[in-house]
Amino acid sequence: MPAQEDMALLWDEPPVCLVTGSAQGLGRAVAKALAQRGAMVIVSSRDPAKAAATAAQIAGAGDLRPLPVGLDVADRTSVDAAATAIADLRGRLDVLINNAAAYVDWAESATGADLARSRAVMDTNLYGAWNITQAMLPMLRASAHPRVVNIASRAGSHGDERYGLSSRQGAAASYGISKAALLALTATLAAELAGTPVIINAVDPDLTATWPGAETMGARPIADSVPGIVWAATLPDDGPRGGFFRDGHPHPW
Repeated sequence: MPAQEDMALLWDEPPVCLVTGSAQGLGRAVAKALAQRGAMVIVSSRDPAKAAATAAQIAGAGDLRPLPVGLDVADRTSVDAAATAIADLRGRLDVLINNAAAYVDWAESATGADLARSRAVMDTNLYGAWNITQAMLPMLRASAHPRVVNIASRAGSHGDERYGLSSRQGAAASYGISKAALLALTATLAAELAGTPVIINAVDPDLTATWPGAETMGARPIADSVPGIVWAATLPDDGPRGGFFRDGHPHPW
């Protein structure tokens, strides 16, 4: 993996980081890793009690603050309440990691998909990231080195030969389509923000063992997927923009 920029070199004081969906799984591990590197990390969940419990469980890792309100990225009212809470806490946000995600099932096909369930996946995976990026952008602009990381997936890639859009025989349709749309959002936002300090990229964490039995599918441990996300969150000011990366290396779109 390419060398990371140290947080102490980028920010004069501990950066404020929000990781969505960070009460469990990959989001929890990313929150812990950022806190260990010296960041103030805001742990969020749709259930604020779960965010508080998670922050307490990993408090020894560093400065972890539970978001005092529930954060449902698909609900703009919830997102705006979270933005207000973060503004009251510090008045700025340095790093936004859009990790919260929804999934239907592997067997779902495009021709047989329940479109109501599909819309719910899109509401979280695409519009959720869009929602919260819009809401947090004013605070990100107040940061000297703002970073946005969208947790995408090779399932939304045209070029991935194993799990890409044209490699799954149509399986996991809603999830793959939503992640392809998230990649499109990443590129579009990066183009719009090209003249600003806001650096936005997408990361494929690879198939990660975040559910029971995932290892039998060849999923790697959560700890192996964290460094690539932290890398994108700590890019130097001349770092890449609008890219799609796995473990710090460009990944096929």
